[in-house]
Amino acid sequence: MSSLTGKSRSHRKYTQQQKDEFFVALDRLGNAARAAAELGFSLSVCYRWAGKAGISGKPGRPVHPGREEFFRLRRAGLSQRAAAKAVGVHPRTARDWDKGIRHSRGRRIRPDGRAGGYNSGVTATTAPAATAGLPALEKPIDARYLSLPERERIRDMAATGAPQRKIAAALGRAPSTISREIARNSRPDAGYQPYAAQRQAVARRSRPRQSKLSVEGPLRSYVKEKLLVRWSPEQISRTLVREFPDNPELRVCHETIYQALYVQARGGLKREVQAALRTGRARRQPRNAGGERRQRFTDPMVMISERPPEIEDRAVPGHWEGDLITGAHNQSAIATLVERTTRYVMLVHLPGDHTAETVRDGLVATMSTLPVHLRGSLTWDQGAEMAAHKSFSTATDMDVYFCDPASPWQRGSNENTNGLLRQYFPKGTDLTAYGPEDLEHVAQELNGRPRKTLGWDTPAERLRDLLLTN
Repeated sequence: MSSLTGKSRSHRKYTQQQKDEFFVALDRLGNAARAAAELGFSLSVCYRWAGKAGISGKPGRPVHPGREEFFRLRRAGLSQRAAAKAVGVHPRTARDWDKGIRHSRGRRIRPDGRAGGYNSGVTATTAPAATAGLPALEKPIDARYLSLPERERIRDMAATGAPQRKIAAALGRAPSTISREIARNSRPDAGYQPYAAQRQAVARRSRPRQSKLSVEGPLRSYVKEKLLVRWSPEQISRTLVREFPDNPELRVCHETIYQALYVQARGGLKREVQAALRTGRARRQPRNAGGERRQRFTDPMVMISERPPEIEDRAVPGHWEGDLITGAHNQSAIATLVERTTRYVMLVHLPGDHTAETVRDGLVATMSTLPVHLRGSLTWDQGAEMAAHKSFSTATDMDVYFCDPASPWQRGSNENTNGLLRQYFPKGTDLTAYGPEDLEHVAQELNGRPRKTLGWDTPAERLRDLLLTN
């Protein structure tokens, strides 16, 4: 009778809800065998679920006494190597703990079920074919996303009654992140459970998309045909737009073509087509090592990190932020200047083009209308229009500081002003239609608006006071 009972249990089909109930019980009891007994589930099935998640091993297996302390130190911000030294384990063991790797019979089992030795790499998979592609629960994706240790800490602190703002401060996250996490991933019957929350987040993140060139069709045929007559991927991409302007289906980025050639998993073009590429290489060759950045201009830049503190705290007037707003197809532009202390706006007319020489001449002419004490410095981004920054500094005796790449908040006043200017110059407008008088009229309107940050004074009033007191 017992053998019959065992047989029916081993072939029992479990639903996703039952699997979730097991992980809730596992979070509460901390032991797969106890959770299986409480729910009446098959012990072997529960161990398999836990093993694939990288959570639990065989019953009775000793746990390293320093493991919990290691994770506590990591959550406190200690580096992996320092935490490993503190609890007395080898750095390789600490690295495995961080990655959710468990050890079984001399093998290292990854969270996604793949197994292998230390030197041989991944040699097999312990997961069945139907689940071998599931993402690992503990695999770090990006620092933007909450990790499993962070979710465990949210659960622990919430259980003590800590407010969400305190949890956010402890994790270095926004309070809205914690609020949204608890609201989205809590269950009515069990509350917030970190492993269940991690599984839900991983499932939501997956958005598989098929490559345009992975299936037969007119686009793939066109690309193959042109590759065989030695066209480059970029030539193919650009010509598609010209030959088929009214067919959006016949569009492909040159990078997509390269991916189809070099990455078989995302590809679709036959391997022999690679011979059509001029390099003849079987893989992409990066132009520079990761993390490197070429010098932007011939003349060395002075970065914003070297800007004096009196400029940073807006204590001293006469320091400006600048940028370009561009018109339709980037063919026309207006240079915008904002004084950091008074928020006073000046617009620079750029007739014809916005090359480095044109922008330099326009800025020099505009700044020359100011008294010397209001010509302190200029902060700009690393746009090509400032390539002649050295000659601008020589002509105006103003230092030029450059923002870090992709950091528009370092010119916050100017970015805000550019947003206001779009009320007058909408995106896609041909800016050559506006002359110097038009720009002066717009600047006067902006400078006549009362500003909350100025105590409801206007920029024009603040600048007038500066001119009268000097």
